[in-house]
Amino acid sequence: MAESKSNSGSLRLNRALASTGAMSRRQADVAIEAGRVRVNGVVVTEFNRLIDPVRDKLSVDGKSLSFKKKIYIALNKPKGIVTTVADERGRETVVDLLPKTLSHLKPVGRLDKDSEGLLIMTNDGDVAYRLTHPSKDVWKKYQVTVRGIPPDSVFEQLEEGIELLDGITLPARITDIQDRTDRTSFHIAICEGRNRQIRRMCDEVGHPVIRLVRVAIGRLQLKPMGPGEWRYLSPKEIEWCCHL
Repeated sequence: MAESKSNSGSLRLNRALASTGAMSRRQADVAIEAGRVRVNGVVVTEFNRLIDPVRDKLSVDGKSLSFKKKIYIALNKPKGIVTTVADERGRETVVDLLPKTLSHLKPVGRLDKDSEGLLIMTNDGDVAYRLTHPSKDVWKKYQVTVRGIPPDSVFEQLEEGIELLDGITLPARITDIQDRTDRTSFHIAICEGRNRQIRRMCDEVGHPVIRLVRVAIGRLQLKPMGPGEWRYLSPKEIEWCCHL
């Protein structure tokens, strides 16, 4: 929490600029360094200058900026829905599951079309970064059903890391293994989000995924929402979800 907020709730200048939605934090850094940013009418080039969102006035290149209301949504994505804002092939997207008034929100990370479960949508770029970057150690937990009955050695491989075309995966956590004749269900938790990562990991060890459901992000649980249902998340839930 000390990284971005003071005890009074102030924001560092670069994050405050990003919070207006006018630019990314990286773009904010460039604007600050170039002397394009004013706080209460005075040019400020200090990245760590603390800003009070209620009292301070920001402008860039003479244009006044206002802080946008941050919105967080938890959605239970059904199978067959595309995790994107718009689809060039006309397929139904996660945005289509929300009211028109929330169509400006963006999904955090991805669940492929055939996967289901917990998806966060927001207009807060900082939170999206904290939830998806591997360095932030936000664990995502999935209920996985695979073909066959993997031996213990397979689960050990998944936990240690699997060599994929884009590099070896970070260690995973496996729990709640249940065998069912010709298939096996278990929970797997990972803290990275490569494209179709769990499916590729399971393919690599010879046990393709039959069903994949994300059941938790950090401490945020999917239950009790049904497929296609959504709800607002409180700032408190986001805080303990992504360790802010």
